[in-house]
Amino acid sequence: MVMLWSLQKARPLWITNLQEDEAEEMEGPQSPGQLLNPALAHSISVSSCGNIFSCGAEDGKIRIFRVMGVKCEQELGFKGHTLGVSQVCFLPESYLLLTGGNDGKIMLWDASSEIEKKQKSPTKRTHRKKPKKGACTKQGGNTNASVTDEEEHGKILPKLNIEHGEKVNWLLGTKIKGHQNILVADQTSCISVYPLNEF
Repeated sequence: MVMLWSLQKARPLWITNLQEDEAEEMEGPQSPGQLLNPALAHSISVSSCGNIFSCGAEDGKIRIFRVMGVKCEQELGFKGHTLGVSQVCFLPESYLLLTGGNDGKIMLWDASSEIEKKQKSPTKRTHRKKPKKGACTKQGGNTNASVTDEEEHGKILPKLNIEHGEKVNWLLGTKIKGHQNILVADQTSCISVYPLNEF
């Protein structure tokens, strides 16, 4: 579950169950040998604007939500990794999102165009069936092995894909000596540093 808390009242204001959202998305036909990971939330990151946050889950999906007063709406939901998404991290002053997974990959996503598009043209949400849940958009839905990047990730594609090789336990986008870098901790005793030259 992902919850928005009121710290003054010490109770949640909004709750969404990622497993229920996943069950709704998976109502279509399944391939007989397909194994499903539950949609357990592993990591959350809040963008610098303060009202957009992302959630990485065990099902390999990345979900981006917008805080709207005392509730949240899901803006985006897309498959990011072949195994669980262990870490998500917004870069400062942007909607660039770093993700690290149990599949040993590190990806950089630019969610700005999708977030800004939905911010400029909000949809009416008055006739929703379940008001406490985010609006789940089905991205791709194709379970065939030959899935294109756009079908797999929806409208958002990774800007960078690093084969780290080890399960990512922690990551951070930071400037070192004036240059943007990614710091990565895995199951070894070393911290890896990857440059982000063009970002």
